Amino acid sequence: MNSYEEKKKARIERLKSRAESAREESGRLLKSAHEMADVIPFGQPILVGHHSEKADRRFRGRIYGKFDKGFEAQKQAEDLESRARAAESNQAISSDDPDAVQKLAAKIEYLERRQDSMKRANAIIRKYKTNKERVQALVDEGVLSEPLAQKIIIPDFAGRVGFADYQTKNNNANIRRLKSRMEGLKRREGAVSSERQEAGYVVRENVEENRIQLIFPGKPSAEIRSVLKSWGFRWAPSEGAWQRHLNNAGRFAVREISEKLASLGS
Repeated sequence: MNSYEEKKKARIERLKSRAESAREESGRLLKSAHEMADVIPFGQPILVGHHSEKADRRFRGRIYGKFDKGFEAQKQAEDLESRARAAESNQAISSDDPDAVQKLAAKIEYLERRQDSMKRANAIIRKYKTNKERVQALVDEGVLSEPLAQKIIIPDFAGRVGFADYQTKNNNANIRRLKSRMEGLKRREGAVSSERQEAGYVVRENVEENRIQLIFPGKPSAEIRSVLKSWGFRWAPSEGAWQRHLNNAGRFAVREISEKLASLGS
């Protein structure tokens, strides 16, 4: 497990821990609210004008408040659990992963094998006339497993058998896209981190973390923070910087922010 995978695992564990705490808090609040509500006789209205009215209203208000907070904590737990599940199931290759180039190369190799299999399968289907011959040839030549061979000879909604043109075209497009991305990452591996001083802050291109960062001497004003957020920058306490991914879009955002901050200072 590399550093990126360790960070991902730690983030998932934090989400799960926060979800568990929220569940416990929700259970505690709702249990307390129910116990408080049980004190009030069933159907007992507030006695308007009675000396107990104000105390009764305050008591019922605390009950409603606990119910609201309990349901809010329950919703928070569900959101955190959903985020943890999404992170666990996410198989996308992140540019932050130090093994991204190797993983992309492996994925490209898989897609190229798939492309070859689809082309060979379609050639065999065109060559043979009966489905029995087609399945036998697909399996004997090691192109497809028998279950998949049986599946692709079933005509689709347009009456087509085999792999449709859009499938081979989409797969080929993915190969080209991943190759382009891999080349970009290879170029990035040869880059080095750099930083420059601007008026009131530092711009750092942090290659190791794959982030472009803005570092201020103190907490920026609310107006500046609003500008940063509008351009996709988020505060990273571990880095002591406002940051987003290091790419051309991030560099463009820095130029726009620089102009905006300059106008704010004028």
